[in-house]
Amino acid sequence: MKLALYLHGFASSSLSEKALQTRDYFTTELPHVELLTPDLPYTPDEAIAAIELALQGRCPDAVIGSSLGGFLATWVAERYGCKAVLVNPAVQPDQLLSQHFGLYRHPVLHQDFLVNEQQMPKLRALERQPTNPGRYLVLLQSGDEVLDYRKAQQWYQGCQIETVQGGDHSFVGYANYLPAIVKFCQFA
Repeated sequence: MKLALYLHGFASSSLSEKALQTRDYFTTELPHVELLTPDLPYTPDEAIAAIELALQGRCPDAVIGSSLGGFLATWVAERYGCKAVLVNPAVQPDQLLSQHFGLYRHPVLHQDFLVNEQQMPKLRALERQPTNPGRYLVLLQSGDEVLDYRKAQQWYQGCQIETVQGGDHSFVGYANYLPAIVKFCQFA
């Protein structure tokens, strides 16, 4: 059985719309692929620990990540040498998160968490640039109101990038891209 991993973004969860759409599609269309959708804590060390715990020592065939999950998916792809599909991925997220220090509440775990300056070096330590651009599919929407899509275009230069004009940070029409995502991951 093949193994895929879906990583949600900041202040999101495994119950996000994209996570649920991905899970539904995989359940219906890809019963031969196990899809893991862990709820990620928001400190860098704990997020990586949650990913490693979900994988239980296994190597994923592909990882799909949205926003901050796209940043983490790049780390996973570089660590395990797997395919990666990044949806409006965060690039150098410490620069954005440093503007949003404070207390937040996890929507699923119902736990408070603090984003602070001490976490930023740990986040920077997770930064990876693609060593094998052919393993990456990057889906961007120019109307992303949270992240500047041009930073991702530059960071992932040489990778397969599809930039859709308009849209927003949620990546409007994501479900329509699932067949292409599956094809890229070589699950179909």
